[in-house]
Amino acid sequence: MLTADDYHPPKWLHNPHLQSVLSSSGLRRRRGLRALNATGAVTTEHIFDGGDGVRLQGWHSAVPGKTSSGLALLLHGWEGSTESSYMRMTAARLLEAGFEVVRLNFRDHGGTHHLNEEIFHSNRLDEVVNAAGDVARRFPHRRFVAAGYSLGGNFVLRLALRAPQAGLPLARVASVCPVLDPSASLMGMEEGLPLYHWYFQRKWRHSLERKRELFPERHNYDDETLAKSVRELTRWMVERHTDFGTIDDYFEGYSIAGDRLSGLTVPADILMAEDDPVIPFAHFQAWQLPALAHLETARWGGHCGFIENAACDGFGERWVTEHLLAAT
Repeated sequence: MLTADDYHPPKWLHNPHLQSVLSSSGLRRRRGLRALNATGAVTTEHIFDGGDGVRLQGWHSAVPGKTSSGLALLLHGWEGSTESSYMRMTAARLLEAGFEVVRLNFRDHGGTHHLNEEIFHSNRLDEVVNAAGDVARRFPHRRFVAAGYSLGGNFVLRLALRAPQAGLPLARVASVCPVLDPSASLMGMEEGLPLYHWYFQRKWRHSLERKRELFPERHNYDDETLAKSVRELTRWMVERHTDFGTIDDYFEGYSIAGDRLSGLTVPADILMAEDDPVIPFAHFQAWQLPALAHLETARWGGHCGFIENAACDGFGERWVTEHLLAAT
């Protein structure tokens, strides 16, 4: 079984910022698309039922004539999408290993703003649980596993925690660089390299602009609001579009820090980089996990990077594939 100790990038890839930037680069996205196309898989669009009228878009991929070894659900990070490089490259690895794959877009991600009137926030777990149930029903009689990156890594662990209650036949999950303590992650973004705050602020602003264009009567916020920092825009969103009341309560709502995963009954494998510039590694050292959850830490990797070479191949997608295969 591949472990974090097997990740040995060349010295020029020891820089966490280079790792993180390369992870979302156009070069890697194109490489991911080529890898996905090379599998020969047929990919079809589906609109999955998130409950209460919520619709979430997903893409099902399967290689014709190949016996399925399972069905893998993939969840992307905040302001990523089903077309993010790590989603494409992980899908390709899983397809090569015999899986069918469903890449799911969160609400308002991947150009799906038109599907739902209300805006996305990180406590919308119910709709992801319901959509995962719809995925399992549409493609039955397959060993069902899931994986996620960054915020998707947080979602996939909460999905595993909720699975028994929801009747979801989830056999195993894998999580890469999950958001552990949202408050600490935001603080790390604010105090770290300005690039990360600028990147997420810009992408979120564009997302909210698109929402306003589509639903002007419901979303009539002005440009001054959209120019706020990520923290202040989050505070605005919490006060006007959630029932949490305060930003601290909102962060607590999707935190998985401390012993919040103590009730986990689905096997979970977690990969984290000690040099992650977005999510503070120190919080992982005090994490209280149940026996079924296993945390592996790599010395390098940045945020969801784990790039192995100049071609931008990723250790993370190989690691996810091997660990999900353990459930088949």
